[in-house]
Amino acid sequence: MIEVLLGSKNAERVLIYLFTREEGYAREIASFYNTDLKPIQMQLDKFEKGGVLVSRSIGRTRPYEFNPRYPFLAELKVLLEKALSFYPAKEQEELQMNRRRPRAKGKTL
Repeated sequence: MIEVLLGSKNAERVLIYLFTREEGYAREIASFYNTDLKPIQMQLDKFEKGGVLVSRSIGRTRPYEFNPRYPFLAELKVLLEKALSFYPAKEQEELQMNRRRPRAKGKTL
């Protein structure tokens, strides 16, 4: 949708993923989109160097999130929200489902 503005499909994927889930790391994003890890890592690094994203280390994991001090953050989020509204309903639902831990044993669906 906005890959033309951002320069690559992976850039759009990274921003849309972080917009809907608020936080994510490279392998998680790559596995969600079923793509290679290296291009996702390169986009995350590019956005971090540009000040759009910030990261921190938690053991060997490096989660990324939007930089609250980025001057165009509000405008970027409006653009991403508009772009997300044009995604198919199934993909929107998958992006917004944020399950990070396993279901408790014996719990019904």
